[in-house]
Amino acid sequence: MLMIKDHWLTVARQVPSTHYNERPEGEAPRLLVVHNISLPPGKFGGPYIDQLFTGTLCAQEHPYFAQIAHLRVAAHCLIRREGEIVQYVPFDKRAWHAGQSIYKGTENCNDFSIGIELEGTDELPYTEEQYRALTAVTQSLIETYALEKENITGHSDIAPGRKTDPGPSFDWDYFHSLIHHTDHLGSRVKS
Repeated sequence: MLMIKDHWLTVARQVPSTHYNERPEGEAPRLLVVHNISLPPGKFGGPYIDQLFTGTLCAQEHPYFAQIAHLRVAAHCLIRREGEIVQYVPFDKRAWHAGQSIYKGTENCNDFSIGIELEGTDELPYTEEQYRALTAVTQSLIETYALEKENITGHSDIAPGRKTDPGPSFDWDYFHSLIHHTDHLGSRVKS
């Protein structure tokens, strides 16, 4: 299991964002939302996700960036294709990742959720390293914040019609099987 200290993963590369605020009083994380992102769309690697989530993305760098450079968004974490974990926002804070959303009748999912981005697209398969890292992060969140395994969902599920990620390429059955077998994975998870 990965260690969390002061609401930060101790093994993650930390890239602090200002795109967060306090959760409503008495609100704690109880939902994990899985997203995907690639910048430019369909391209992996590079500094652009870090730049978007820290408000430093240059609109002139790529034609697509002109559409998004003004956004003030950030997930709590990103898991890159090779399994590297990057954390932008401490888990006890309200990261701006879900937008207009609803889960089991409760709106404004940012208030009570943790957002994890996978570097990817709706169509391309995610890597084994990403599934292993996501499993390790998820297990740590379950242990630290008493998240229930049943309260893990995709961005498309909390913002239907508006969002499609993590898309049909995300293997939910495989991910759930890894969560249920984490006792056997601990030493093999790449972080």
